[in-house]
Amino acid sequence: MPTSRCSQYRLRRRVHFYEVDSAGIVHFSWYFRYMEEAEHALWREAGLSIAPSGAEIGFPRVAAAFDYRQVLRFEEEFEVAIAITAIEPKTMSYACRITRGATPIATGTLRIACVNKLARPWKMIAIPSDIAARFEVAEA
Repeated sequence: MPTSRCSQYRLRRRVHFYEVDSAGIVHFSWYFRYMEEAEHALWREAGLSIAPSGAEIGFPRVAAAFDYRQVLRFEEEFEVAIAITAIEPKTMSYACRITRGATPIATGTLRIACVNKLARPWKMIAIPSDIAARFEVAEA
């Protein structure tokens, strides 16, 4: 178990060929995948998996958005920084910043909800205390 609570994570990455269109530019949908990749790394840093096998709870996305400023191209290196902006009883929110060196590429937001996957339809529930205890809101 981590000794401190996790609030943010930085992920370095390179653009792969399968992520770009015929002009060599990353397709807009990949930015959401980059954000999710950083989110999963944050959870691993906290000693957790966001989707452990056989879990009775899940964390579906209930809101996601991106604003784009620059393009990313094949083989460029970039960084994805994700930070927790809010922890509510049933939801957690993130802010994401994608940069190439000092150049801002895109900013995004993501909100997830904790649900009981055994209920039909799924029902939002409080984030279990043993999970919530691993995280904290990042300092601004």
